[in-house]
Amino acid sequence: MTVQSSALYDIPGPRAIARHRLYGVIALLVILALIGWIVYMLFHTHQFTYRKWMAFEYQGVQELLLRGLGNTLKAFGWTVLFALPFGALFAAGRLSDHRVVRRLSTLVVEFFRAMPLLVMIFFIFVALKVQPLWALVAGLVLYNGSVLAEVFRAGVLAVPKGQREAAFALGMRKTQVMTYVLVPQANRAMLPAIISQLVVALKDTSLGFLITYEEFLHAGKLIATNLDYDLPFIPVVMVIAPIYIGMCLLLSWLAHLVERRGRRRPSMRGGPPVARAEVAMGLPPSVQQ
Repeated sequence: MTVQSSALYDIPGPRAIARHRLYGVIALLVILALIGWIVYMLFHTHQFTYRKWMAFEYQGVQELLLRGLGNTLKAFGWTVLFALPFGALFAAGRLSDHRVVRRLSTLVVEFFRAMPLLVMIFFIFVALKVQPLWALVAGLVLYNGSVLAEVFRAGVLAVPKGQREAAFALGMRKTQVMTYVLVPQANRAMLPAIISQLVVALKDTSLGFLITYEEFLHAGKLIATNLDYDLPFIPVVMVIAPIYIGMCLLLSWLAHLVERRGRRRPSMRGGPPVARAEVAMGLPPSVQQ
């Protein structure tokens, strides 16, 4: 039997393992007690009474929620459609060899990353008199696209320099090096950060209710503040929150699926990245060798 050791920590002994188990049991009991207290308070404040939940029986309320959910997905779809190219464009600008392009791209990215999202949305909506949907989408694109530009740039720079140098030694142009060598290798490292930022964009669509855009949270607010249904604030939260969580989990699952499929592709395993780039470019056998 081999004993594995670590330079960072010692392998716990029997007493340490027993102590860690005790800590785990105590933490579990505390969490269960907290959940029990929350459930008790919900019952104590009559949050599960029929009057609080009767609003969801009406077809008009259901249509309002569905329309709000559709508007949320619409804003998110347009944001993704524009934010990804925006990020890719300015990431390429920040990696450019031309000083003017590089500095201008850096100025744009840093400005919109530092600007509060809500301020941008309000400015576009009020000062530029843009419709609520496009004001929301524009603000989300400028902010999230700037963050994605940094993600893309960091992903490309994280690729070992030897790959870039080998590609240039073969006579590839910079565009070819980026397309065939650097970006394919950076994609896998960038994917978790990209999905994380898209989840942030999805949740930030809820800021649309502040500029009267009828998204999902705005629909929930209309129901929660209705006196006819005894102000069902908690029931609305209990309906809306799981849907938001479900959409975010779906995004993460799709990212995991794409990553797993990418690993199974034969082109990803057919030799070193530079060699695959040569094949993809159709270089003659003498150059490939």
